[in-house]
Amino acid sequence: MSNSAQVIQPTNTLRMKVGGGFGGIDANAIAKAEEALKAMSSQFGQWLQDEIVKLEQAQTAIREKGYTTETAEALYFRAHDLKGLGTTYQYPLVTRLAGSLCKMMDDPVKRLAAPPVLLDAHIDAIRAVVRDEIKTDDHPIGRTLAETLEARVSAHLG
Repeated sequence: MSNSAQVIQPTNTLRMKVGGGFGGIDANAIAKAEEALKAMSSQFGQWLQDEIVKLEQAQTAIREKGYTTETAEALYFRAHDLKGLGTTYQYPLVTRLAGSLCKMMDDPVKRLAAPPVLLDAHIDAIRAVVRDEIKTDDHPIGRTLAETLEARVSAHLG
């Protein structure tokens, strides 16, 4: 009995798609993307306000329809969007606050156990930091808000 084996090397199509080797990132493409982002930055404030309106609509739905699977999920998705967009819109504190809200609501099974007062506190904090232009947690009020809400979420999740 022979122990010979044939090794077949499949072609690496991923390597071809990214331009050869890994690390072949086009610096010009990155520069163009950064320029485009900078050009749009004048609209960030309005876009952030639009996201906050959506968050408030989710909050209003909870007040009107109750805290149900559907309304909780809508709030979670709004918070998740803000978590991703806050830093892009030059408000890393919004990212942090929305991240805390998401952490409390991440598990769909436990989502309905989230205390409504803590949900509202997160939404109010996000609204307040944008209104008062508190962009980072270097600001003492921003830091206190974030730390307090995160501590409450940790205690709730226990």
